[in-house]
Amino acid sequence: MIDFRILGPLVVEVGQRELTVSAPRQRVILAALLLSAKQIVSVDRLQDFVWDGTPPPSGPAVVRTYVMRLRQALGPKAGARIITRTPGYLIEVDEEETDLGRFNNRRDKAGVLAAAGDLEGASAELTAALSAWREPLHDIDSTTLRDIEVRHLEERYFQTLSWRLDLDLQLGRHASLVPELWRLTREHPLREALVARLMLALFRSGRQCDALNVFQQTRALLVEQLATEPGAELQEMQARILAAEGAPPSDPVPAVARPSARITSSRPQPAQLPAALPDFVARRLSADDEPGGSDPFDPLAGDPALGPAATTVLSGGGGVGKTALAVHTAHAYRGEFAHGQLYASLGGSGGQPAHPSGVLARFLRDLGVPHGAVPQDEAELVAMYRSVVADRKLLIVLDDAANTAQVRPLIPGGARSRVIITSRDRLAGLEGARTIVLRRMDKESSLHLLGAVVGRTRVESELAAAQQIVRISGGLPLALRIIGIRLRQQPYRPLADMAARLAAPERLLDELSVGDLVVRDCFAGSYAALCTPVGRRVGPDRVLRTLGTPDTSTFTAASVAERLDCSHLDAEDALDRLVDANLLEQDGFGRYFLCDVVRAYAREMDRAAYGTAPQAG
Repeated sequence: MIDFRILGPLVVEVGQRELTVSAPRQRVILAALLLSAKQIVSVDRLQDFVWDGTPPPSGPAVVRTYVMRLRQALGPKAGARIITRTPGYLIEVDEEETDLGRFNNRRDKAGVLAAAGDLEGASAELTAALSAWREPLHDIDSTTLRDIEVRHLEERYFQTLSWRLDLDLQLGRHASLVPELWRLTREHPLREALVARLMLALFRSGRQCDALNVFQQTRALLVEQLATEPGAELQEMQARILAAEGAPPSDPVPAVARPSARITSSRPQPAQLPAALPDFVARRLSADDEPGGSDPFDPLAGDPALGPAATTVLSGGGGVGKTALAVHTAHAYRGEFAHGQLYASLGGSGGQPAHPSGVLARFLRDLGVPHGAVPQDEAELVAMYRSVVADRKLLIVLDDAANTAQVRPLIPGGARSRVIITSRDRLAGLEGARTIVLRRMDKESSLHLLGAVVGRTRVESELAAAQQIVRISGGLPLALRIIGIRLRQQPYRPLADMAARLAAPERLLDELSVGDLVVRDCFAGSYAALCTPVGRRVGPDRVLRTLGTPDTSTFTAASVAERLDCSHLDAEDALDRLVDANLLEQDGFGRYFLCDVVRAYAREMDRAAYGTAPQAG
């Protein structure tokens, strides 16, 4: 008999013997495989878990070594459960061979019993499942794995707990539930679903004043800590208690076999858009950006030939102004979406993209679905989300998407809502989307932006210096905004002084930083995604580092091939990948262009790599 336990400490038992996996990174891999039992986990995903999103170039090879040692540590019987399957590995385990699988089996059995009318049996199964629950992954040294999985597992636990509480309320056990609910709400005071059940149990126990006091205390806490009023479920419970006049109010969720989507009659209207930039400058698109584009252009206006698209993708490099444009556009249109605006930052450029399930669950709660009714399974989440928003007119902004797979579940199926997505990827596989690729600003728009931040009079009085700043910034809106903020903080500093600072290549990136706005960070994610395995002769990361060293800003595939002593095709492939990553620009004559800011970053990366891996050529 083999038993894998991941609720609580990671434990493996074979027969009556407990095996020890002492190496922390091997434990991360085992936990990741168990959490996706019978499903392939790619090597890329495993290395992200092992090194928390920043794997070394040798990561894939090292992961394979860790898997080999993990099999050895588990022994022939348990180690044989780890199977190599392209593009990674899977672990073959039955549900009864893991504590998480047994937990899920008891949930399923409770659903069958409840559907048959055996509420006591269903409650007993859920009680047994919950009694075996422990803090998941608490001894696994991977922030990335914990961020992705622990929230998911905790939500599943609370959904199961809420379900069991509802069954016990239906069985008339309200008085015996009060002590447990007091403890739970003290441990989790902002979980409104638990508070609603405590209010119901108190009222059914003849303690109406206590129930209403609980509501007032929770409301005060929500206002103090989150600056928000109680949600629809809690307000509905208070209203029912106030209107009961001696008759007990109905349960907070209906008597069903398992948690379901009960949408409240009072629909919340979320308004989640971040603040728009007060000095936003409308931009002009070139023909390469958007055929038929106008000045200023409107991302939601649609193509005159095709009409408005339900989904608009704003793609472009870091710092090019995608988010600013998306938020500005969303605010301009917010009055046309009667049911509100949803916003999510998806973390695509930071190496730790948000999982669609977590975003869907939050959106559902924000749209009025009670906490305990939100499912855990992603397919169920998508189905419920699309059902909830089907007849609503919502504006949804998905910022910093990693890829098509991340955003596809978040797009409504109905025709009334509109979606704006920003991404460094062009999301070419997103069906029916209108994609607009944002380039850097032209000189006129760049001067306008600098003047909007610093003051137009100041720019006009030192126009030559302002033009030099614009040239060095390469039309990158983030760089111009940072420069403008720094100059605004020093109203007596001449623009010529700032231009001189920026003109020094070794100082440029250090100058382009203020507060949490850092141009260097915009390139880091794109560069990391381009890094190639050790031993590969030519990769886009090496090409970029090489391009940072000559004085010229214009290149051809032939000149790069000669410099790196590689084939013309290898050079062209690497340059095209840099264009796709928005680190280079290309014209129609086979020439590639590198702006001063990206060149400064390339030089930094070249210096960083030189000490450990000097370049040839």
